[in-house]
Amino acid sequence: MIGSRIPTAVVAITCAVLGSLMSMSAARAQSADNKGSAKAPERLPRENLLVYRGQGGTLEKVQNTDDWLRRRAQIVEGMQQIMGKLPGDEKRCPLDVKLEQEVDCGSYVRRHITYASEPGSRVPAFLLIPKSVLNAKEGTPAAKAPAVLCLHPTSNDVGYGVVVGLGGRPNRQYASELAERGFITLAPSYPQLAKYQPDLTGLGWESGTLKAVWDNMRGLDLLDSLPQVRHGRYGVIGHSLGGHNAVYTAVFDPRLVAVVSSCGLDSYLDYYGGADRVWRPGAGWTQQRYMPRLAEYRGRLQDIPFDFHELIGALAPRHVFISAPLHDGNFKADSVDRVVAAARPIYQLYGKPDRLVVEHPDCDHDFPEAMRLKAYELFEQVLGKPGTDAGKP
Repeated sequence: MIGSRIPTAVVAITCAVLGSLMSMSAARAQSADNKGSAKAPERLPRENLLVYRGQGGTLEKVQNTDDWLRRRAQIVEGMQQIMGKLPGDEKRCPLDVKLEQEVDCGSYVRRHITYASEPGSRVPAFLLIPKSVLNAKEGTPAAKAPAVLCLHPTSNDVGYGVVVGLGGRPNRQYASELAERGFITLAPSYPQLAKYQPDLTGLGWESGTLKAVWDNMRGLDLLDSLPQVRHGRYGVIGHSLGGHNAVYTAVFDPRLVAVVSSCGLDSYLDYYGGADRVWRPGAGWTQQRYMPRLAEYRGRLQDIPFDFHELIGALAPRHVFISAPLHDGNFKADSVDRVVAAARPIYQLYGKPDRLVVEHPDCDHDFPEAMRLKAYELFEQVLGKPGTDAGKP
């Protein structure tokens, strides 16, 4: 009734109820804050790979390779936080390899092919097969050759053609040079470069990086299907974009037993000196064809949940050769040294410290002949020389 007074008892009860509701709301907010912080434990140190997070989130020392595999699993989890989750059988489909063109290149044939890496996406690639393998008598050592996955640098003109000698770029023709030495080589295109423009969002990918990894893994499946290939153990080589594409792929696929990266990495902390401009959405590592989610770490790069220190460590005890030129304007040689120094204890843990090698040629962002020859010698050592028995594990 308008103008009537509310009894004092009612006012007191109302105030008590409101006070209780406000207290409950504050408690819930504090609880949510606590839960949020519990979901994001402090990042493990990138410079010290000999620790891992144990049960209950406690920091434990790596005492043996079983402990290291726990840390490695946490590294892969960090990669997938940024790249998206590596798919399983839901994206596997028949490769349905199609031959588009074949060219006689003297000592080898160059086949331009496409293969289905997933439903709705066909990857263009070059497959190079030495004639010595094609013409060898079945059942002889010469009838099967070691194979190398050759990943190309950034090129919006000829893309993957660079590594087979097309496009006129010097020091990039490692797929054709390896074929001339008797290796079978496969050079797939990287997504969203040149004429290979898959719809990443429509296909369900959260990053171009992981799409490339998946395409590469399906490329290894293709090599596994060829009768001329020594199956199960492969090399991978790449320059620049191909250099870090090689590392990412090898972390996910153990079939890659010898990894060569030229001008392909330094710490995310050191990339272009940590300049803010290269971490804005759509720039540098945050482009759609790489990892857009990294833009969320602009201004707090130290929180990125994985770095190359950990990725190189995650390749142990496989063979890794890194060419890091002294004058590379993209990836700094001293940063590469810090990455390798952090990863080396893991190779020592496996008793294989000599399997991690870094060289610093006196050049800019390039892959000089001397470094390529070292890479080819590594493949011959690990995979075996073409025409002979398999190499050393």
